[in-house]
Amino acid sequence: MDVSARVTSKGQITIPRAVRKALAIEAGDEIHFRVDGQRATIARSPDLLQLAGSVSVPAPRRGTPWNVVLRETRRIRAARNQ
Repeated sequence: MDVSARVTSKGQITIPRAVRKALAIEAGDEIHFRVDGQRATIARSPDLLQLAGSVSVPAPRRGTPWNVVLRETRRIRAARNQ
């Protein structure tokens, strides 16, 4: 689908109805913009509460304090980048 919108003098656009419908965008939703060179894409930001439970956590890892998870993740990433 190709749809156009005009930029106002204040730098604003109205997201066309067809795009809002296709992305299920409603008033109050957050929109994510990604710019790659001269091209930009938009996406509806996910509702994080809807993602709850979508990632399985092994039983021994459940209940791990968040600061431990962050420390381990950073350690693993640093090791990969070496």
